[in-house]
Amino acid sequence: MAKRKTTGWPEAPVLRAVPAEHWKQLRRGDRVKVKLAPGFENPGQVDAVSGDHSVVWVNLDGGRGRTLVHCGDGVEIVPQES
Repeated sequence: MAKRKTTGWPEAPVLRAVPAEHWKQLRRGDRVKVKLAPGFENPGQVDAVSGDHSVVWVNLDGGRGRTLVHCGDGVEIVPQES
């Protein structure tokens, strides 16, 4: 089996993903909307937040399961109005 050789890797350093400021206010039990793309949003409840606030677990409403969102995924989490 031949090995695949990759050349021409960019020399730019890898940038650290930083969560949006409002992610730092999220707490377990908060109601949120997970916006995957314009027009595609899923409401749910925050289940867990990592210590650095870069990862959020959300239990989606309607039995759609639990989803993990990382701040570098390009997915927006918006707190819902009470």
